[in-house]
Amino acid sequence: MRWWQEAVVYEVYVRSFADSDGDGVGDLNGIRGRLGYLELLGVDALWLTPFYRSPMVDHGYDVADPRDVDPLFGDLESFDALLAEAHRRGMQVVVDLVGNHTSTEHEWFRGAVESAPGSPERARYHFRPGRGRNGAEPPNNWRSVFGGPAWTHVPGPGGEPGEWYMHLFTADQPDLDWTNPEVWADTEKTIRFWADRGVDGFRIDVAHGMAKPETLPDDLRQPGWTPLGHRDNDPRFDDPGVHDVHRMIRAVLDHYPGRMAVGEVLVGDDEAFARYVRPDELHQAFGFRLLHAPFEADAVRAAIDRTLATFAGVGAEPTWTLANHDVPRAVTRYGGGDVGTARARAMALVVLALPGSVYLYQGEELGLPDVELAEEAVQDPSGRGRDGCRVPMPWDAEPPGYGFTTGAAWLPMPQEYGRLTVAAQLEDVGSTLSLYRRALELRANHPGFAGDAVEWYGAPPGCFAFRRSASTLVCALNASSVPVPLPPGDVLLTSVPLVDGELPPNAAAWLT
Repeated sequence: MRWWQEAVVYEVYVRSFADSDGDGVGDLNGIRGRLGYLELLGVDALWLTPFYRSPMVDHGYDVADPRDVDPLFGDLESFDALLAEAHRRGMQVVVDLVGNHTSTEHEWFRGAVESAPGSPERARYHFRPGRGRNGAEPPNNWRSVFGGPAWTHVPGPGGEPGEWYMHLFTADQPDLDWTNPEVWADTEKTIRFWADRGVDGFRIDVAHGMAKPETLPDDLRQPGWTPLGHRDNDPRFDDPGVHDVHRMIRAVLDHYPGRMAVGEVLVGDDEAFARYVRPDELHQAFGFRLLHAPFEADAVRAAIDRTLATFAGVGAEPTWTLANHDVPRAVTRYGGGDVGTARARAMALVVLALPGSVYLYQGEELGLPDVELAEEAVQDPSGRGRDGCRVPMPWDAEPPGYGFTTGAAWLPMPQEYGRLTVAAQLEDVGSTLSLYRRALELRANHPGFAGDAVEWYGAPPGCFAFRRSASTLVCALNASSVPVPLPPGDVLLTSVPLVDGELPPNAAAWLT
């Protein structure tokens, strides 16, 4: 079995994990100093969000140099030290590959703006003449994911009409033109640069967006922004040409045994989604159906069944997640407060019982909720408040930095973090952190976690129970409002204590 097929991968949002130099921003040395915690937690791999040179308009996803470390986070030496220490502790390291766009500060784009229309420099991006009188209107009606037109005008010399460039995200993130062979060659160079340093995998940002239809047709729907998805039949995304890009990425990685690629694929249609994980394309793609499912037994079961069927249809292993740096945290999504916490703990046992790999987001194991930030504190360029799930990790009970930093954190950390810190939870056997540690230990060592399918049991209304095929492990979820009897078996772990031998509402259990 390849290392990623059943791995638990921990997403480190680099800015918010651990700050080693007191500037209020997390960095690579800070992560290295906390690897002992991640080893204790029991994860198999880390996914690091972008740490490359960037003006940080979109917090690193606007890359100016994909083959260097931004001084805000350290340097290549500190990255190499982090990678070596992670490997020494038995953890793999996955890094982001941002191939849909660059920063406007990238040397390519600076050269494009300084060059004439039709030049080789502009051919690396989507530059087009405008429509209407004197080209005063954008080339089409596409909208940016962050709102507003997906085009920005670059005036021509001497009052000439000039051209427009495409950006599906901020105006500081111009989209690359993947019909240009230089774009392919430079991306291959980036993959090889990090793979040669020993990186174990790549998370492909906007994996469904790199190719664009040749004619750039108008969007005939009513386009709009959604937090983690783009509706089907969206001309901006899922163009058939994107699969050639992923075949190239796969072909490069095939020269590096034990390396993998996982895609951020925001495609709703199951058949279209499955194409991204065909045998000659990406090794994995995030299955977001479970993340979007409400806390209802039928909805969660349907999301599991649909995800398993989609991946099985092309012979790929499923990839699960309940959280990441772009969506509200599970505790908040499931209702907040004690109810949201109980439901998030229950769903942790559900997702960790499933076949395939699981991606956790930092702080998920602490039961962190979203943080309500004052308007003046918000830094997210989308204006949609993703910063609520990006507030730094609380390590100990000393405000205001909670062990994350000795300075002022880049996003303010709330007073209620005191009871949720790592230090407060580490020795508390009833804490969410202790639940995750025990669950990951069982998942790694118990023989019940075997088989690539699930079998469903009969269950009371508002509940379900499934068994991993080829094993005796049973996972039961009670999403109803009343306690229910457990299926037969010996209890391995419960998300909350049983009540008179029954499973309470908003709870899950593992049995064998």
